[in-house]
Amino acid sequence: MSERKVLNKYYPPDFDPSKIPKLKLPKDRQYVVRLMAPFNMRCKTCGEYIYKGKKFNARKETVQNEHYMGLPIFRFYIKCTRCLAEITFKTDPENTDYAMEHGATRNFQAEKLIEEEEKRIHQEREDEELNNPMKVLENRTKDSKMEMEVLENLQELKELNQRQAQVDFEGMIDQYRELEKREKEREKEEDERETKEMLERVLVKRLRDSDSDSEEEEESSSQSKTAGADKPTDILTTDKHEEAQGSSSGGVKRAKVESWERSVGTLGGKGALSSLVVRKKPAAMIRKPSTEEAPPASKTGSKTSTTDTTNASKTGATPNGSSSLSLLGAYSDSDSNESE
Repeated sequence: MSERKVLNKYYPPDFDPSKIPKLKLPKDRQYVVRLMAPFNMRCKTCGEYIYKGKKFNARKETVQNEHYMGLPIFRFYIKCTRCLAEITFKTDPENTDYAMEHGATRNFQAEKLIEEEEKRIHQEREDEELNNPMKVLENRTKDSKMEMEVLENLQELKELNQRQAQVDFEGMIDQYRELEKREKEREKEEDERETKEMLERVLVKRLRDSDSDSEEEEESSSQSKTAGADKPTDILTTDKHEEAQGSSSGGVKRAKVESWERSVGTLGGKGALSSLVVRKKPAAMIRKPSTEEAPPASKTGSKTSTTDTTNASKTGATPNGSSSLSLLGAYSDSDSNESE
């Protein structure tokens, strides 16, 4: 069974290749090839940009009467992708590049222009030195000065690199880290001290508040104790039943009298309070007034009580230091006398 894709051909024993007729083709004939744009270009007709690497079906031909060191030069024909205008360019083996002929302009060839300018300047210098020996000397001195400047700059760069190489970057980094560590410790100590001071202030404030509260409690307890004790005016509000009792109530009466004397003075003295306070008489000594004598007695009692109260109000405070408390006692005593 024969192979499907066979490249070898069968040649009979009597095959003579010289007997094959040769075709006479023109030298400038064109071939259709597939290629990519070798550089960026812009169409002159419509201004369309054609970028490097864009694919075209181009026609290729050999340029007549142009050779470079025996190498033929080829020309390519392409069409603009927008207006279908014809654009041609050819090979440039001298510069290992392509040269634009017509139909478009080449873009972004700054490097090539710079190289061409350098070549032109170099060629002009060679032409000047060829006929002028003084120009050769001047150019040599300029070149030597330029070399000296370049060497000096190079030496400065070397010294700078050596100085930077001698710098201990690791030591600088360690020192910076140590400084940061100390700064953090200092901030931490300050924070601890501030918190400690704040806690002390709060503690002192609480202690003061607790002391003030305890003092207030003590004052209130003392006031309650004093309020529960015998008052100086209790002697004025004793009942008749307590006066009738004998020796069993004598001690209580004596204590009430002593407390009264300490606050407003003695009842039997000649002070200003002696006229205000009237001692109660025993029930046996009190005689019942007759019905005829009752009205004058009430009138006299009321008159004396009113005069006593007016005198007390005029005097204000007694020499013994009594105040409205004594007036209250006198007023209650006068009322009790009238009721009897």
